[in-house]
Amino acid sequence: MSTLKKNKRIKRAARLELYGDLKPGNGHTKTERGKAKYLGGNGRKTTGIAKRKFRKNLKRVRVIEEGTPVRRRVPVSLIRNGELVKPVAQDPFALPGLN
Repeated sequence: MSTLKKNKRIKRAARLELYGDLKPGNGHTKTERGKAKYLGGNGRKTTGIAKRKFRKNLKRVRVIEEGTPVRRRVPVSLIRNGELVKPVAQDPFALPGLN
């Protein structure tokens, strides 16, 4: 069993459900040499394949979780889609009760 306490596992699972998996995906990048056939060449030849990571486009924002504002690194796609609940910014110099 995991070394994490049960409530931490529950919180982590809830965060995973809200923001998705933030881990980078793995892939490869190809290095090629030569001129493409359609441009009159002999064709492209692969000279190397290197590992790379496809990282998520993350941004640090304040979001509301369980009624309190917290800072989280969240995908920009969630911000664009409006799937996050952001805290309402209040005017620091506004008098209470006067609108």
